[in-house]
Amino acid sequence: MSEDQTATADASLSGAHRRSIPILLVEDDDVDVEAVRRALGDASIENPLHIARDGIEALDLLWGRSGKRGLSQPCLILLDINMPRLNGLQFLEVRAGDIGLKQNIVFVLTTSDHDQDKMNAYGRDIAGYMQKRDLARLMGLLRDYLDINRLPDHTN
Repeated sequence: MSEDQTATADASLSGAHRRSIPILLVEDDDVDVEAVRRALGDASIENPLHIARDGIEALDLLWGRSGKRGLSQPCLILLDINMPRLNGLQFLEVRAGDIGLKQNIVFVLTTSDHDQDKMNAYGRDIAGYMQKRDLARLMGLLRDYLDINRLPDHTN
């Protein structure tokens, strides 16, 4: 492969693919929402970002309910555990029973370090369980994941 072909291949693996996958942040704390927004920017992750304040709002966005347009899928979900109405573990339970939601990639992003929460989350097919204090490291992982992972094109 020539240098020009290598550069073109490298460019095609960078941000172009990453931008096509929406990110859904399910988080009820405004400070944490802003921290994630900043961290995504700092990591040069330019994917469309959607915010849901709890599991019910997340489901509304994913299913296109309550007058909301449904999100393109698959999408990447950053999910807090401790939220009102429908918490993160309850959201994962609903997701497990819905074949349409199973194609989404879920990373739990929480303050909880309880082994029971980890076991419950991993038992519901998540991609990873991270603590909010590791936000900068998570963004590096997400940037690399979105750059190299190949998902079906949801625009077709």
